[in-house]
Amino acid sequence: MTPDVKDDIKDVVKEKYGQAALRVTTGGSSCCGASPARDPVHKLGCDPITGNLYDSSQAGELPEAALKASLGCGNPTLLAALNPGETVLDLGSGGGIDVLLSAKRVGPTGKAYGLDMTDEMLALANENKRSSGVENVEFLKGEIENIPLPDNTVDVIISNCVINLSSNKDRVIAEAFRVLKPGGRFAVSDVVTKGEMPPEIRKSVLLWVGCIAGALEENDYRAKLNAAGFEQIDVEPTRIYRVADAREFLSGEGIDVDAIADQVDGKFMSAFIRAVKPAVKSCCGPACCS
Repeated sequence: MTPDVKDDIKDVVKEKYGQAALRVTTGGSSCCGASPARDPVHKLGCDPITGNLYDSSQAGELPEAALKASLGCGNPTLLAALNPGETVLDLGSGGGIDVLLSAKRVGPTGKAYGLDMTDEMLALANENKRSSGVENVEFLKGEIENIPLPDNTVDVIISNCVINLSSNKDRVIAEAFRVLKPGGRFAVSDVVTKGEMPPEIRKSVLLWVGCIAGALEENDYRAKLNAAGFEQIDVEPTRIYRVADAREFLSGEGIDVDAIADQVDGKFMSAFIRAVKPAVKSCCGPACCS
């Protein structure tokens, strides 16, 4: 992929997610791939990818605006093992929902960072932080391909349907590996495909903010994690999408759904993706420490 195309994708993602934050601040809700043109009065119902991800107990802990700004495809805070005192980093933290939930789980001796490149989302996230009263939270401006934290400083990396939006996933995964402490965990929700997706879906830059076109094939995801140095890699499906679920979304992008139904049905899914950065091995002889 050329640098110009990568920049175009980044600009589209930034614009669309900025619009999503603004819709929330004006009383609407926001979903994966939603746009004002489809719902000019902001009565945006969430699609099967982003809907019903948080249970009532979690929802009760959060400001309403944080829930409305959810653009994820899973619930990494529910599936990831988080312990008191740990440091957590959410890549592409949006309105801050997963950061706030993580902060409560790691407790006052822990820390939860959120990283986002969109000014509007960062403003919304900081307002949600204020409303929630959670103090062990910090939102950082930056790109997930260049994480503004030192090496070996994070216990757990989470992310919710964001890595698939990057045009340089190898760089994202390498950066995640860099900032994790030895023994640190990678625990993200993302959209993946089972087998190759038709080019009709991948051809539109706009679909990179629709959670589908940028998705890796599940074995490619494993390979990229392995190449970066991760171990104990696991891809666990959490939702498998049928063509009926995606009909309205894909039709809205000008795709002839019936023509590609057989190639799409059951081929894309939300998954919880786990991996571990190897722990530092202790020295066991005079030669290994020299």
